[in-house]
Amino acid sequence: MMKHPIRLAFCLTGSFCTFEKAFAQMEKLVSLGYEVLPVFSYHAASLDTRFGKADGHLNRARQISGHEPICTIQDAEPLGPKDMTDILLVCPCTGNTLSKLALSITDTPVTMAVKSHLRAEKPVVLCPATNDALRGSAKNIGALLNLKNCYFVPFRQDDPKKKPASLVADFDCVPQALEAALHGSQLQPVLV
Repeated sequence: MMKHPIRLAFCLTGSFCTFEKAFAQMEKLVSLGYEVLPVFSYHAASLDTRFGKADGHLNRARQISGHEPICTIQDAEPLGPKDMTDILLVCPCTGNTLSKLALSITDTPVTMAVKSHLRAEKPVVLCPATNDALRGSAKNIGALLNLKNCYFVPFRQDDPKKKPASLVADFDCVPQALEAALHGSQLQPVLV
């Protein structure tokens, strides 16, 4: 049993249409006693979209967590070596980020945070939201399902008729997926 609150790196990438669900989970995790350290990809931290302004997202993460968001590779790199977190969540995790993680590309604060965290042999949980999951990202999801210390929030097709290749995680399963990962297991079923 940990002697301190569970320290969670909560990473956001650019699936802006799912930010409301992601922030709802961030609030829930704080209410469950997690200490949340927000990490933003470059796009998540800088792009204004029809789903909100970048500054608004950063401020919201700051208000929920009580921590300044990490927005640079340099600030994300110490997570593992300095033992700053117990578990890491990428929520939402875009197809772009899935592909970078599958290929060990570390060119954003989020991908660096994941690399740094995995270096310390700690669990990483991915909460996918991507329109190409059953096309270009399928092989990357498969590779990550086989990666040690890498787990997924269960996911499903969100609109099989209009977007047959799209998958989105069941965001309500985030707390259970984190708990399972902390115990070294994948929350089942992965496909819901």
